[in-house]
Amino acid sequence: MPAEFLAGFPETLAEISRSCRTLTRAERESRRALGEQAADAGIGLRELTAGHLAAARRAWAALPGVAGARDAAELRRVGGAVLGALEAGIGALAEGHARAQRHAVRRAEAARRAFVDDLLYGRSDPGRIAELAEGFGLRLAERHVVAVGTPPPGHPYDEAHPLLRRVERELAGRFGDHDALIAPKDGRLVCVAPTGQRPVLDAFVKLVSAADGARVAVSRAHSGAVGVVRSYEEALSALDLAERLALDGRVLSAADLLVFPVLMRDRAAMTDLVQSVLGPLEAARGGAAPLLDTISAYAAAGYVNAEAARRLDLSVRALSYRLERIAALTGFDPDDPLQRYTLETAALGARLLNWPPSAPSA
Repeated sequence: MPAEFLAGFPETLAEISRSCRTLTRAERESRRALGEQAADAGIGLRELTAGHLAAARRAWAALPGVAGARDAAELRRVGGAVLGALEAGIGALAEGHARAQRHAVRRAEAARRAFVDDLLYGRSDPGRIAELAEGFGLRLAERHVVAVGTPPPGHPYDEAHPLLRRVERELAGRFGDHDALIAPKDGRLVCVAPTGQRPVLDAFVKLVSAADGARVAVSRAHSGAVGVVRSYEEALSALDLAERLALDGRVLSAADLLVFPVLMRDRAAMTDLVQSVLGPLEAARGGAAPLLDTISAYAAAGYVNAEAARRLDLSVRALSYRLERIAALTGFDPDDPLQRYTLETAALGARLLNWPPSAPSA
């Protein structure tokens, strides 16, 4: 135990053995400050406590109040005061030590948040990001996949969320020292994992998607710091598309949804397609929304009438009437293979464009 962390303690005990007073506020604060300094120097609380107890034991017999005690009653009184001061002093040391550790944790969390921001948004030089990444177990020269999990409604993920601790604990227990980075971001939970550790990513996806109301999107693999940004954006885009298109499933693959960015690449052309093909549906009784839902459900059911009717909670006869209305109003027959493709594409575009405006957002 370095002497500076015991500075003044034996002398304080000696003075208390004479006066039988308690530690002053200034003396307790001095011990707290020494506890903080010891934590910053890497000295553990157990070692710090043991050092102070050993110093008190060595000084005990020579303490003026102990050596000069006239009888057993006075010795008990002196001993009680010294032990009380020892207890208060060690308590103050522990408070200071814990305070320093909390500060260190907060500094580490702040540095981690700043790194995650820079990594996912590409705000810093790629070389600097790659250098910082090594401190968090990432080697950005490799190809990485990003998974993003959305929480159940009203329960955003943050550093204190129990699911984050559970995921970290289970992944560490199953895979040991892995290279995946797991962090909360904007209320979501993000996992950046090298392609060589796909089982870690799969376990993350399984744990996060198991929560009621949660959903996870998985990007394609890309290389480098720029690739991580691209993968993150792909996963976010997949989540956004799934919400807007009311897609089923708790686990989404960005690779399976590549057609949608292609469809929206020429927004003007898609708008023209929607208005030209589906615009006449607005003249239907009840507006375009029910017939638009019918087109989507019919396609999702593989163009099987009974299954589409079940999905829409309609009779087969009511479904057939709707299909006839769609054909009559648009001029496109849902039962014709080529024309049904045009209707389905236009219906997807309508959802992406949130058309018609009066329809509930998907």
